[in-house]
Amino acid sequence: MKQVEMVILANSIKHGEHCVAGKDINTKEWFRPVSDESGGALSLKQVMCTNPYGQYPAKPMQKIIMTLGQHVPKMNQPENFQVNDSNWVQHYKLAENELENYLDLPNDLWGRNDRVSFNKIHTGNIIIQNSLYLVKVEDLKLFVSNNGKRRCSFSYNGIQYELAATDPMFDSLLKTNVILKGILCVSLGEEYLGYCYKLVASIY
Repeated sequence: MKQVEMVILANSIKHGEHCVAGKDINTKEWFRPVSDESGGALSLKQVMCTNPYGQYPAKPMQKIIMTLGQHVPKMNQPENFQVNDSNWVQHYKLAENELENYLDLPNDLWGRNDRVSFNKIHTGNIIIQNSLYLVKVEDLKLFVSNNGKRRCSFSYNGIQYELAATDPMFDSLLKTNVILKGILCVSLGEEYLGYCYKLVASIY
């Protein structure tokens, strides 16, 4: 078991449950709390945190103190830790100007397209050292595709990407046309039909 104070950088929705990820505020190490060894998503009850006003679902930018159990890494998601209990405590919130202190600087986002071959990961031809990145991008555009899928297009380090978006605030951001910082939490998803797709889990 280990207790960490983590800034939540993503809390996206998958099949009605929650995919949470964040960084230790001191070491900047990524953690993805999961419900079991297989990397299962968290229930609403498991993402509730306590603050002086009551209990509420954890939100991005919040600092949360939580206890993590066993490290249960997967080849495509090495940051997975099983949740030990649901006693999460909110400890203030990250200031807007502090977010850039948590940026990652990879050369690319696991290559140049929107997915990674799971077979290449499984056979060791591709080594996933991090399945989560917080990156600053350029030319960020949010849109809904012709088949109704939420998408983000952007440029990172001179490479153009178009990825699926799972940020639960996507529709609100699209409608209100707010000015965005161009900071994204990008995650490598579970294996699906032979690939791990790249997902925009949070948009700032």
